[in-house]
This record gives sequence, C-alpha cells and structure tokens, in this order.
Amino acid sequence: MALRLVRGLRGAVKNVVLQQQSKPVNHFLKSSTRNYVSEMRKSAFESNILRLIRNEIQYELDHSPPSEPVPKFNSFKVDERPGEQWIRLSGKFGEKEEIKIEVTMFDGSIPMKKNDDSEDVKLHITLIIDIFKGKDSNILEFVCSAWPDSIEIRQVFTRGHDRIKDQPYMGPKFKELDDELQDSLYDFLEARGVDDKLAEFLHLYMRNKDKNEYLRWMENVKSFIQKK
Repeated sequence: MALRLVRGLRGAVKNVVLQQQSKPVNHFLKSSTRNYVSEMRKSAFESNILRLIRNEIQYELDHSPPSEPVPKFNSFKVDERPGEQWIRLSGKFGEKEEIKIEVTMFDGSIPMKKNDDSEDVKLHITLIIDIFKGKDSNILEFVCSAWPDSIEIRQVFTRGHDRIKDQPYMGPKFKELDDELQDSLYDFLEARGVDDKLAEFLHLYMRNKDKNEYLRWMENVKSFIQKK
C-alpha cells in the first residue's frame, strides 16, 4: 500500500511536471501561429493599399497628367513650394518697391449656374500682397480674393515686418471706402501687375499644383507603407 502510494505520488508529480513543461510549448506554438496569421493579414492588407495607390497614380498619369510648374509670370518669379498648400510670387516695381505675394491653393467656392441651368462652383483663392520700400519701411498689405477672372480687394492696411508681433489696425472694410478711393487702389495694384490676368494665371497654376500635390501625396503614402 505504501509503495503503491509512493509510486502513485511519483507518477502524479511526474505528470504535473510534464504538463507544466508542455504548456509553454503549446502556448508558444499558439502564439507563433497567431503572430504568423496576423502578419499575413497585415501583409495582404498593405498589399491591397499599395495596389489601389498604384492604380490611382497610373490613372491620374494616363488621364490627367500634370505639367511642369511655370517658374515665371510676367514680372513675377514663382516659388512653387513643393509639398505645401501655397506658393509665393516675388517681383519689383520701379527701383525701390518690392512685392511679395503669398497665394493659397483653392480655399473656398461659391455656387453658380451654367447656361443649361445646371449647377457648378466658382473656385476661390486668397492672396496676401506685401509691398514695401526696403526693410526699414512699413509694409502696405492687401488681402485679396482671386476669382477665375478677377481680383477682389478685401482689406488694406500697413504693418511692420514682424507679422507675429505686429497687431496693426486693419482699417475699415474695403467696400466701405469711397468709390473713387476703391478704384484708385485697384489701379495701384494693376500698375504693379496684380490684375485679372494674374487671377487667370493663378487659377490655372493652382489646378496644376493640385494635381502635382495629389500625386506627391500618394507617392509619400506608398513609400511609407513599403518601408520595412
């Protein structure tokens, strides 16, 4: 009886030891299997994303390829600012005046009707025009809207060169000014090349930039997903 008990206890201990030794192995195998399946699913998911991106890139290149950005328009040099949502134009007027224009990509629209009564949209671009005579002078700043065929002045004021620190008086709303003064300020800008032709150019330029930035965005996403 005692011997059987000892043998039984030894057997029980042995079984417990074997079970404890086998559990980590089984757990490891299950964990490895789960990790493998998870990696397979992740790989398939990422491969599908890459396939969709490649198809979209090819479609854009085949159906609506962008052209090379134009580096100049009339007297203005154009800084394309790749990867950003704006561009910069720079030029001069006379011997002293410098002109810097910051131009957003399309940042708004208004509804409009076509001749067949169907609806379309009229796209909007914002321009911030800085005119100054050397670094020691204040800046005369115009905030304008560029529509497809026209420039609209929204605000005119003067400020220093430090836009962050300066909190200038913005002046009255432009449309509240005397009509003759409004016309004179439009003439002031037109003499410096800020006119309806510039608005037309900017709309064409931004349509092309929109395509370029979309393709660049897809390439960047593709590169990130491909990176191991």
